Order: sequence, then C-alpha cells, then structure tokens
Amino acid sequence: YTGPFNIEPDRRLVVYARITDHAGNVTYISSDGLVLDATPPAVTGVDNGGTYYATRAVDVVDENLDTVTLDGAPVSRKNIALLSFGTSEHSFFPNLSAQAHRDFYRAHFPRFLDARFTSLMDFFSLPMHRPLRTFSTGQKNQFEVILALSQGADYILLDEPFAGNDIFNREDFYKVLAGILEPRETILLSTHLIEEVAGFVGRAVFLHEGRVVGDLSDWEDEGKSLMDVVRETYRYRPDRVGKALDALVGEESK
Repeated sequence: YTGPFNIEPDRRLVVYARITDHAGNVTYISSDGLVLDATPPAVTGVDNGGTYYATRAVDVVDENLDTVTLDGAPVSRKNIALLSFGTSEHSFFPNLSAQAHRDFYRAHFPRFLDARFTSLMDFFSLPMHRPLRTFSTGQKNQFEVILALSQGADYILLDEPFAGNDIFNREDFYKVLAGILEPRETILLSTHLIEEVAGFVGRAVFLHEGRVVGDLSDWEDEGKSLMDVVRETYRYRPDRVGKALDALVGEESK
C-alpha cells in the first residue's frame, strides 16, 4: 500500500498496519502512540525579549510536554546552576562593576571559576571597577561571555556572543575557548558567523523560520566543509547576485 492518508494535528492516535504476505499470512503492527503537535508551548512569567535581574518563576504549559529534564532530572533550583546563558542582549547588572559581579557569582554559584574569570578579564583588558553601563557594546558582550564561561556550568548557552567584536578579538577568543573548556563542559552556540566557528563545532543544527531543517555532525566524513552543508541546506543559489544586478542595471538603463 502506497496511498497517502491524512492525520489531523494535535490528535492523539495509534497507527495500525495489517500486513499480508503472498501466502496469505496476516499480522498486525501498531505504534505506541502518535501526536502531530502543532501547538507551541505557552510560556508565562516573562516577556519575550525581556531581561531580568532577579529570580523569576516561569511556567511552561504544553499538554504534550510531561516535564523538562536536565541530565535525566527535572529542572529545579537544585540543578539549574548546571546551565549558564550569555546573550548579546545582556543579562548582567548594568550599575554594578565587574568586581561586584565576581563577588555576586562567588556567593551564588559554588563552582564559580575565579581563575578563569580573572584570566578572561585580563585577556579582554576589561576594567574591574567601572559600572558595566559605561562599557562599550563590544566590552559588554565580552563580559557577558566571561560570566557564562565562569559560572561553573556544564551546559553553556551563548546567543550571538561575538557581536560588536572585531575579527582579531573573535579569532583569538575562539582559540582561547578551545583551550580552556573542560571535558564536562558543552557549549550550545547560536551564531551567523558560520565560517569562523566551523573549526570547533562538533554538531550543527540549522533553523529556518523557527523550524529545524538540518542536524548534522559528520560532514567532514563526507568530504564537505560546514559552509558546503549550509549552502546545501538552505539551497543557496550562487546566480542570484548576477540576476539581481542584471535586473537593477536593466531598470536604471531604461
């Protein structure tokens, strides 16, 4: 049987199949259950794009979501410190100095990496005693990354962390990053600077319009570069620049 069949979204279903061989023997197989989830989770307690400087209670409601786990355990105050987050929108306290942040993190995160914090501050030549609001955009992004890397977390989430930094700072930092990470640490990095991070990325997940369109880790085994995979995944058309120029030049010559 090769005919199509339709399944309505958000319905709970069990799919059965009846199989008959040429001798007339019949067997049945079924799925454990199937839900085509088309409804996004509802998140309350925070605003989209908001930045908060105090603990917030966040509720995630999804009838198809049992619980959110981290290393097999539900996420709670007991294990939340295993996650750290750095974003170009910043999550630090703008009126505090770097020194005050170090004291705060020491008090709240038992695995805070003091030596790493100091070394990265020296690497970026950031001042210890000025309020963060006086930093340049690039310095703020650098400090955000320093906090995320120094918290002592196992999973470090970085969202476009290198915005506002020149190419030399970025290249040097990639080398430092590759050298300081411990075996227990994993970085989840969102970035558009694909060519720059290709050298130390072990797995790449590609998104388009909010959906996963690719998830690969073995492109080198296929003799491809990460940029080759990006072009294939997003169906890049190298002729589009020429066509656009031809159209623009043609319009202007009329």
